[in-house]
Order: sequence, then structure tokens, then C-alpha cells
Amino acid sequence: PATKGMEDRVTIVLQSHLDMVHQKNAATQFDFNTQGIEMLVEGDWVKANGTTLGADNGIGVASIMALLESTTIPHPALEALFTIDEETGMTGALSLKGGLLDGEIMLNLDTEDDDELTIGCAGGVDVTALGKYELVAPKNSVTFSIAIKGLTGGHSGMDIHRGRGNANKIMNRLLLNLSNDLHIEIASIDGGSLRNAIPRESVAVIAVSDTNKEALKKQVKNFETIIKEEYHTTDPKLVVTIEETDAPKQVLQKDFQYKLVRSIYACPYGIYRMSPDIAGLVQTSNNVARVIVKEGAYQIQCLTRSSVDSEKIDLQDAITSTFELLGAEIKASGSYPGWAPNPSAPIVKLMSDLYKEKYHSEAKVSACHAGLECGILGTNYPDMQMISFGPNIKGAHSPDERVQISSVQKYWGFLLETLVRIPKK
Repeated sequence: PATKGMEDRVTIVLQSHLDMVHQKNAATQFDFNTQGIEMLVEGDWVKANGTTLGADNGIGVASIMALLESTTIPHPALEALFTIDEETGMTGALSLKGGLLDGEIMLNLDTEDDDELTIGCAGGVDVTALGKYELVAPKNSVTFSIAIKGLTGGHSGMDIHRGRGNANKIMNRLLLNLSNDLHIEIASIDGGSLRNAIPRESVAVIAVSDTNKEALKKQVKNFETIIKEEYHTTDPKLVVTIEETDAPKQVLQKDFQYKLVRSIYACPYGIYRMSPDIAGLVQTSNNVARVIVKEGAYQIQCLTRSSVDSEKIDLQDAITSTFELLGAEIKASGSYPGWAPNPSAPIVKLMSDLYKEKYHSEAKVSACHAGLECGILGTNYPDMQMISFGPNIKGAHSPDERVQISSVQKYWGFLLETLVRIPKK
């Protein structure tokens, strides 16, 4: 209920999601099922020891819980909405029915820059190509494990415009070159992990003839030099390693290998189209998130995003067409709508004016290329005003994730003052 003297104010919905992206560095020994996050403080930042932190969106959850627990903070009537599975399909938001909430304004606490007020976001759909293939005995006698690692990674929506390397696409580029020049045989590929994280690592096992053994090492080394130069700004820790390993019993059949490598090569990655209406906003993109090829089965997972639903379908069709030429079965799942911006909503003006008053600068009122839950929730609550904000969180969806302590203080003060200024019913 509202605190004393604020009973006549509009009811506010506070919303955050409970789940986090589970990512860890390859060398980090950590079990997300049994261990708690090992948090560290480095200067003005809280981070985790070799894993994602969960500030996305644990900081929003903590804020709501603090408000519910407090007996001294003034606020209007509050409804606390905690959702599950935001990072893996938004099933919590999708399952929420109309009529449960009474609030007229929703404050989503899931934005990652403390000077931004987000009023729109992209929708998305998971596009997965899968199938089986024939295995044959290798003709080549020497086997190597090749790894792409050390990439920066990041959020496949919020960071897609930064031009960071995708381990799946880089590995596939190398495999195409080696297939053309040295006639390698691919035994397996395992790259990426989660659909909404830019892949940071990929490992492939290949066989090569003994006469091409040294040429292979040299070509991989040359490729590393080229790719590190291309990505030296965005991915300064990128490395390509090669080492001999146990021989596989079976490898991909030659014709299938030819088609698979070229299909992945043709699959779009990154920005598909920028918004013609909002400067600097990615409108449509695709993340080639997961490539796993082993033991006679393959799966290529993409997360396609767009704030324009028809364009999302267009890109989905492009990806589908690419992998249908391989003979793959295509599954599209988890589709969710975007959130159309409403810059004239009263809550946008209230918070923009408050930000300028408190911090003597203009807030950045914009849409984002992430999949916030507001678009889904808005389908059942079309009259509810919605806005998203939060503190500075960097490196979300990667082990570099960190949240800024001073920024959390700024955001918390802004949230409390917003609640005080909520208008009367």
C-alpha cells in the first residue's frame, strides 16, 4: 500500500526479471547449479570472479525488494512484478495475463546506462537449423584441435553494433579456408553457448594429411595474425590456438562438409538494418549464437531481433532459406513483440524533467536493441505507461559483467524521487 499522504497517487508497477545469463571463462572452475556468484569489488565496480555477475537484472530485483522492506521511504501504492526466464525466452512475461495488475505506470528497472530513459525495444525470435549427417572414416592421418578464444563477447542486442568478433563466424571462416587449401576433414565443431550472448569461444577438431601438417600450422598462424589485426580494437585478447589431439573415429562426409561450411558462411551476422527514424539505433540484427556439429547431428542457433516485426520475419526467412539449402529442418520459436516508443507519455516528461533538474543535463530518451519485457507486457496492458532505466552495467552477458557503485547510488536516488513525484489519480 501507499505510504501515509500518498494514497491518492497513481499505482506504480515495479518490474524486473529474476534470471541471469550463465557465462564463465573457459579456465574458470564454477558450477552455476551449486555455487553462489563470487563477487569482487574493484574500485567503483562490483564484478564476479570469472563468471557473469547477475546485475542484469539482480540490481532491479534488489531495488524492488528494498522498497518493499522499507518502512520509511515515501511511495504511492506499489505492485512488484518479478518475472522468470527473461534471458531464455521471456516465458514469465508471456504467461502474465491481463487483469492481474492495477498499476497505470510501469517502471522497468532493466536499462544499463544511468543517463538513459528507454521507451522502446526490439522484438526477437529464435531461429534454429538442425539435422543429421553421414559419418565416414577419416582419410587423413593427423588430427588437430583448433580453438578461437579470448573474444570480448557481450549482449547480442545491446552490443551488436560494436563490431565485436563472433567466434562461430571466425571459426567457420578459418575452416572454409583450410577446406579449400588443405582438404581438411572436420570431425566436430562446438562454438558459443547462449542465444543472447555474442559467442566468445569455438573449438573444432579436424584431420589433415601428414604431408599438409606443417602447412596447416602455418596457415592457422597466418590466419591468427590477420584476424587479430582486423579485431585488435574490439577484441584485443583474441587468440587462435592449434594442437595435436587424438584421432577421431569418424568425420563429416565430404559433400556435407562443403555445404555446411558455406551455409554458415552465408548466414547473416550482426547489423541487418539501422533505424531510419532514430539515429544510431540498430533496427534489425542476427546473432549466430551456437554451432554444434558432432556425432552425426548438427544444430545452428540464431537469435534474430528487430523493432519492426515485418523486418524480423524477413531476416528470419533469409536465415531459413540459407539453411534449407543445406537440407536442414528449421524451427522458429520464442517469438516476442517489440515495444513501440511513446515519447509523449506523461511519465517520460516527468522523468526527463526530473533528470535535468537533478543532474543539470538532458537524459537520453531512446529505444534499445535489447528485448525488454515491456513489449510483451504491453500487449495485455495497452494503456499502461512504461519506461525503463537503471544504473551503469558493463559487459552484460559476459564474464566481464560489472556494475558501478556510484551509478547505483545515482539511480537509487532518481528512483526514489520519481516515486515521490508520481501524479495523483
